[in-house]
Amino acid sequence: MVAVGGGVVLALNSGSSSLKYGLYAVETEPVLLVGGTIETHDDDGDDQARFFDTIETALKGWPTPTVIGHRIVHGGPHRDAHCRIDDAVLADLEAACAFAPLHEPVSLALIRAAEAHYPRVPQVACFDTAFHAGMPDIARTLPIPREYQATGVRRYGFHGLSCESIVRQLGDDMPAGLVIAHLGNGASVSAVRDGRSIDTSMGLTPSGGVMMATRTGDIDPGVLLYLLRETGLDVTALARLVDHASGMAGVSGLSGDMRVLRGSSIDDADLALRMFERSVCKQIAAMIASLGGADILVLTGGIGENDASTGRAIREGLSWVPGLEIRILPSQEDVQIALHAAALA
Repeated sequence: MVAVGGGVVLALNSGSSSLKYGLYAVETEPVLLVGGTIETHDDDGDDQARFFDTIETALKGWPTPTVIGHRIVHGGPHRDAHCRIDDAVLADLEAACAFAPLHEPVSLALIRAAEAHYPRVPQVACFDTAFHAGMPDIARTLPIPREYQATGVRRYGFHGLSCESIVRQLGDDMPAGLVIAHLGNGASVSAVRDGRSIDTSMGLTPSGGVMMATRTGDIDPGVLLYLLRETGLDVTALARLVDHASGMAGVSGLSGDMRVLRGSSIDDADLALRMFERSVCKQIAAMIASLGGADILVLTGGIGENDASTGRAIREGLSWVPGLEIRILPSQEDVQIALHAAALA
């Protein structure tokens, strides 16, 4: 057993294609004791809960967590700040499944599994939407009738923990105008002024904005109406098309995995890559417009940090933007979870 003087946080970061876990000792800055990544792909939420046994095995010999922090993709209309999890929070997360059916059921299953394994350990919800909660009305409001806005239909924005981590890493080097491009299996671009989000590419759900690995990103809504009206697709089939069968996977007919596409010689794989790169550049340009000019662009996420070809394409695509510095920084979502969980415990 390793002795740890302060709090010990188990950070659980469930995404659309992986589950990351990390055990952190938190004094002033979190220190990773042990961690790992489990590839989950399209497993459903109840099935993903079985991975908790794998996590518990990895934690043997390490201190028992004093608090468990969860990345929660969508806070819904009633949760815009990180918080301790209780019955009221769980009820709101159940309701938020309507906004993020790809992610929220997984998080709920992990919360229940964590409670079963550590019944007396408090749990904290860290919302990806919280970073964007203060966006101005021009960014937050969607162009639909007001009666739907009253039910919580608005732009929420996502990858907030990743954005928080970039702001923290920049510290005193924070520019007035910052664009953060989180590029991974899910991808979004955010405009940050003086450390605060003022606009972002994703909207009501994590399906909008940039073309992604398997998600459409922004698309003419008439396409979806046409598919419903003329091809016999029902809502369930359409939801699967939007989130699981489109994006780079749909265009290439091969895969949404950047590594697979880079290694392919087929024309449609190349087209998918070029479309992704163009989509990212267009969203970055849109965020620069929202800011009225930007000083720094940060590329982060699995693709942003590791795929050099994407980085080159973005630099070339934005070469017309004067004075834009482009940096690559790691997305430290798990560190943010550890910090918030320790503070709220």
